[in-house]
Amino acid sequence: MILSASRRTDIPNYYAEWFMGRIREGFCYVRNPMNPHQISRIHLSPQVVDCIVFWTKNPAGIMKYLEELRDYTYYFQFTLTGYGRDIEPNLPDKRRELIPTFQELSKGIGKERVIWRYDPIFLNEKYTADYHLKAFGEIADKLAGHTERVVVSFVDMYGKIRRNAAAYSIRETAEGDMIRLAGEMARIAADHYLLIESCAELTDLEGLGIRHGSCIDQGLIERLLGCKLIGGKDKNQRKVCGCFESVEVGTYNTCLNGCKYCYANFSDEKVEEKVKLYRVDSPLLCGEVGFEDKITDRAVKSLKDGQICFES
Repeated sequence: MILSASRRTDIPNYYAEWFMGRIREGFCYVRNPMNPHQISRIHLSPQVVDCIVFWTKNPAGIMKYLEELRDYTYYFQFTLTGYGRDIEPNLPDKRRELIPTFQELSKGIGKERVIWRYDPIFLNEKYTADYHLKAFGEIADKLAGHTERVVVSFVDMYGKIRRNAAAYSIRETAEGDMIRLAGEMARIAADHYLLIESCAELTDLEGLGIRHGSCIDQGLIERLLGCKLIGGKDKNQRKVCGCFESVEVGTYNTCLNGCKYCYANFSDEKVEEKVKLYRVDSPLLCGEVGFEDKITDRAVKSLKDGQICFES
């Protein structure tokens, strides 16, 4: 299986110690967000985990543990945007800390395993198209040679985002603005020898040089493994999403980055309530097993094609 850690929260930034504890124990529990009394026990041994995909805005917390993950294949989706603390309030300074962290991580594990994300993009009076292009170009200058690709997407107005939309003038990008901005970003990416991809975009940007990407990328995982995978599209994601099937180990309402465009936190109050339940030694991330909960083993297995494998 492919382990997603996590679309729902920033595990490398805030819960690295919990995650590594689960790796050492060999399992974790994941509560079904649609049926909260249903808990899955996920086995985490290297024999069944083909690859771990980390999603983060700051991987510093987990970098000290990477040697412990030597028996696992993994890569990072590292979001690094041009927004200030009005939009991403709890992140360190990007020039002084996050860009050097990106560079350090790349040097340690290889540039093919650190993917730069510049998303989600929205426009308002402060964050204009010109602002984004300047920020994108500056970050590209610093990350060139430290990554092979960049992923871009434009904000989708989920219900949770709409609550912040008025206060921060977050709005969907008009198609004309999107085409202009995407075209210029594609040019900047090409100038820095970066492959540029979109994430779950309905608008076709192929003509601008931006192909539809897959964050959980079967091709990249097969390249890292030296092995073909047997599996398909993740049926739990939106139709427009191209991600390969995976198992999610994160929990909603637990990310402390505080981003105003976040779709995974329902409210600041809900996050505060949820993180109070965090225990580093709990099998559940920010939760405890109750009397009414039912725990079942989730059937997981390696997806490697044993007939087409190039591992030693």
